[in-house]
Amino acid sequence: MKQWIFLVFLFMGLFSQAQNMNNDTLGEIITRKADTLKGIPGNWQFVYKETPMLCITDAKNNRMRIIAPITESSNLDKDLLLDSMTANFHSALDVKYAISNGILWSAYVHPLKELSIEQAESAISQVYLAAKTFGTTFSSTELLFGAGALEEKKEEPKKEFIKKENSEKF
Repeated sequence: MKQWIFLVFLFMGLFSQAQNMNNDTLGEIITRKADTLKGIPGNWQFVYKETPMLCITDAKNNRMRIIAPITESSNLDKDLLLDSMTANFHSALDVKYAISNGILWSAYVHPLKELSIEQAESAISQVYLAAKTFGTTFSSTELLFGAGALEEKKEEPKKEFIKKENSEKF
């Protein structure tokens, strides 16, 4: 019986610890990871490995997102759209491809308070990799989730895919 009580208290302690991420801590993480950084807490523009990114938070509603522009959505053909939707299920993992305001983005969305330091660092890396691999492997990590994921994507990007021209636009 004492073992059960001990286990209950142990599990309660593990699950009751909230991450309590906030803009100050997230700003420190971005500052460490970014090549360049500008903006204000809750609205950062930064460059990570030559890829422009945004991090936007809404502390009141407990939301955050890290995004990187890939291309104008008008540059996408049906096959690229289908490949990106398939990647959202298999290879993009915590990052998703999304379109907003005529731009295709690599996007990581998460509750702010529950975000851990490790998740924030991984999010930056995954957003970068998903943006860089768009048109080839469409992946945010080395891991592919599920069998039959994007059956060995092409080594060369599709001809229709236009090089990044949006780094100045955001």
